[in-house]
Amino acid sequence: MKPNKKLDIRLLLQDLENYHPRRKGWVWRDDSPIDIGPFHYVQASPNLKNYVPLPSARHLNDIDPQPDSTITTEIASGRFEDDIRRMRMAAYHGADHIMVIRTAGQSHMDGLLEGTPQGIGGVPITRKQVRAQRKALDIIEDEVGRKINYHSYVSGVAGPEIAVMFHEEGVNGAHQDPQYNVLYRNINMVRSFVDAAESKKIMADANMAQIDGAHNANATARDAWKVMPELLVQHGINSRMSERIGIRPDLICLSTVPPAAPPAPDIKLNLPYAVALREFFSAYKMRAQMNTKYMDSSTREATVTHVLNLLISRLTSADIQSTITPDEGRNVPWHVYNIEALDTAKQAMMGMDDLLSMLELKKEGYLVEKKREIQERAILMLEEIIEMGSYFKAVEEGMFVDSGLYPERNGDGIIRKIDGGIGANSIIKRDKTYLAPVSAHYGYNNVGQYNEKYINHPEKLIGGSTLEDPSKIQYIDELDMEDNVNHRLDENEKYRSTSMLKPEVQWLGDGIVTVDLFFPTDILTAEAAALEVGKAMNLSNVEVIHKEILHPSEGTRIQFKGSVNVDIDQSKLILPKKAETLPDEDIFDYVKNHQLKIVAGTGGSDEHSVGMREILDIKHGGIEKYGISYTYLGTSVPIEKFIDAAIETDSCCVMISLIISHDDVHYKNMQKLHDYAVEKGVRDKLILIAGGTQVTPEIALKYGMDQGFSRGTKGKDVASFIVKKHREMYEN
Repeated sequence: MKPNKKLDIRLLLQDLENYHPRRKGWVWRDDSPIDIGPFHYVQASPNLKNYVPLPSARHLNDIDPQPDSTITTEIASGRFEDDIRRMRMAAYHGADHIMVIRTAGQSHMDGLLEGTPQGIGGVPITRKQVRAQRKALDIIEDEVGRKINYHSYVSGVAGPEIAVMFHEEGVNGAHQDPQYNVLYRNINMVRSFVDAAESKKIMADANMAQIDGAHNANATARDAWKVMPELLVQHGINSRMSERIGIRPDLICLSTVPPAAPPAPDIKLNLPYAVALREFFSAYKMRAQMNTKYMDSSTREATVTHVLNLLISRLTSADIQSTITPDEGRNVPWHVYNIEALDTAKQAMMGMDDLLSMLELKKEGYLVEKKREIQERAILMLEEIIEMGSYFKAVEEGMFVDSGLYPERNGDGIIRKIDGGIGANSIIKRDKTYLAPVSAHYGYNNVGQYNEKYINHPEKLIGGSTLEDPSKIQYIDELDMEDNVNHRLDENEKYRSTSMLKPEVQWLGDGIVTVDLFFPTDILTAEAAALEVGKAMNLSNVEVIHKEILHPSEGTRIQFKGSVNVDIDQSKLILPKKAETLPDEDIFDYVKNHQLKIVAGTGGSDEHSVGMREILDIKHGGIEKYGISYTYLGTSVPIEKFIDAAIETDSCCVMISLIISHDDVHYKNMQKLHDYAVEKGVRDKLILIAGGTQVTPEIALKYGMDQGFSRGTKGKDVASFIVKKHREMYEN
């Protein structure tokens, strides 16, 4: 794949029935100190082959240092074909853990889905969807030069079936925690733990990374910061079970979600908890994630919390750094917010590189005392569970997700019965002669009575199961002739294969745009007024997605979304020609060896000066930073004075700013500047540049200039042109 070529989804889906994953198992980043550009990084991983750097990197030759932690992005639009495109975008911004959220309610399904129906609140996890996305990630891996881990959920009443399919299809990581089933899906306790044992055995065989679900307690509890001791207990139960079943410790990942967020004292609450967790579970990996409980519709607020969480990751550890999108509170998984969250993580983590070499956490005082208190409460809770007789008994007593700070109880915990819930009484004791001819299987299997040499490889009794022989996998393409990926591709085909273009936020051609407004009134009035503005703009399906009071009566900020019904034909667009700018070092080197002097000012009767000064002054990244010296003549400068001053100062270039355009005075002044230079006999020795909001390169060239610059011009653009033109005039 080339960066300037789109992924062909239809081509990707061809021959999918014969695709098998080229690799299995989780891959951690290579991390070691590395030199990138002028900087030495300590907590870093190798560069990507293709990438999109942070915006500020333009001042640093577009370097793109990557942190040492695996970086997550979460995908959940409901259409896997559009999510594949987002995966590619995310990989270019540093994601190497693509976590696909399952559709709402899939935990309650008791078998595998087939075909590719459109999802609600996530993607329907089907074999076709998984296979297509893993195939796409193979391509994207080659494109960015880094292994990418693909991830979803092994939970619900079909957990073992999902685990088998994930093993077969090369899924690299998954959430698996029987307590999630029990507490949040009301799946029978016995069924959940038996299923978990089988699922974990399969995951261990595939070397899949496992993330637990303990964080759901602090996303559910009324006072989330009070369940910190319980979180340690839940982590311990799942992690120890996983290790006993056979998952390697370096593939057991604790979902470490800070229980609090601002305006609570974030660091004071969350840092001791993070230290307590790392100290108790140092043998395992840590996956740091934001707490969605505190996310509202403000992307700014979510981003601030994200950065504070990233600080905790740098002060403790994060082997996987999750990036819950800043629009999580809106339940709208838009492309831009996936990328913003990834860039936030990359920018913050590299900005805090090697932080602990410059400071250390205190060994006494509040931090240590609070950490120990959390740990002691966790131990006491675990001891009480043992005294009760079992984890199941403790759940029946409502010990979990109780908003009291243990041992306090508020009586609002989740209560489940050992003989209740989905799948109750569905576990059947194995017969003494039970045999399953598969290798990744939990519990006794009695292979010896059939063939002793296959005790460790029962699958050889049948020449290999689907885990060893993918040709035995039964692939089903589509079942529903209406609700499937082919139908969806047909609906927006013109945006895929023709020159037609439409804005989008999550699906190709969805036509959704957002508008940000301010109204000097109360929130109810502002919301109603915003809807009227949307209608006046001829948008359909107008919906307010964020409202924020700046003052009860003086003003309210509103954001709304709506759909446009306009198709844009790219072939008819007139695109400005963008001149390639020289690298900074080339400009510096040329100016160092050539004395470049500039005369600049605002021409005619024009009094505007701000734009010109930003192009000139070093403070704003102007041409001065490259060593180009200039004489600033001020505002309302007679046109003749520009040429006279250039002759007097032995300058090679004249820069004139022209903002006023009535009576085409800006055209006339450009022509006048050119004509006067000809009259003085210096036109062939001078570079003439005009700039202004109404100036374009085409207009400037038409009226005698060598170049014209308009809105958005930076000092580098002008300096690069001057160097290239000067080289053309005097060295060619």
